[in-house]
Amino acid sequence: MERLNKFLAHAGVGSRRQCDALILAGRVTVDGEKVREPGTRVDPESADVRVDQAPVKTERKVYWVFHKPRGVLCTNFDPAGRERAIDYLEHVDQRVYTVGRLDEDSEGLLLMTNDGDLANRLMHPRYGVHKTYLVQVAGSPSVADLHRLTEGVHLAEGRVKAKYAKKVKSQGESSWLKIVLNEGKNREIRRMLAKLEHKVLRLRRIAIGPVRLDRLPKGKSRKLSKAEFDALERSIRMPKSEKDDELP
Repeated sequence: MERLNKFLAHAGVGSRRQCDALILAGRVTVDGEKVREPGTRVDPESADVRVDQAPVKTERKVYWVFHKPRGVLCTNFDPAGRERAIDYLEHVDQRVYTVGRLDEDSEGLLLMTNDGDLANRLMHPRYGVHKTYLVQVAGSPSVADLHRLTEGVHLAEGRVKAKYAKKVKSQGESSWLKIVLNEGKNREIRRMLAKLEHKVLRLRRIAIGPVRLDRLPKGKSRKLSKAEFDALERSIRMPKSEKDDELP
């Protein structure tokens, strides 16, 4: 027997949180009965589970690395019909969704999967998986500015901080920074730097844990290798102190 929200996530319906919302909204039935408790136990082999009356079938888990261009959305549904990350993975038979998000103006590494359990662990702050970014900002942040990023900046939801922040190079009247986070609040890097009066001109995610963007062209995708998947699993299980030892 398996929890209903976990079953739905494993079937590629969405993340665990998204599946909880579907259940609470009364959009899920089990053997013809509407269920509103995410913890309801179901038999994956025999239960007739449906979302909005459409049967849910378990799928083979798949894992893809995608280089998101600027202007592309991470949502699976956009009423305005704008370009989405999933539009670039039409060759994938399974219904996949993004692990976390990059905002519309950002670019770089996205993991896309139908494995809701892995997605949840990768994005939950409790597991502390590092996300690495290259960020071009206006001006030249001082050593004190970089120190503030790692010590903490006060935003509306409280104090947030980077695990690592270093200036990589100057480019005209702008600078490139390497920033590592282990959580993913909405537009966190942009808002932290705005507090320090440095506007973000460009933001690219280059790694999630041990998985690197490397030279994957924009708009292209590739399968996550078994070695990368195993390394990702090890990173999730690794104590935070050991992850911090691996910072640049």
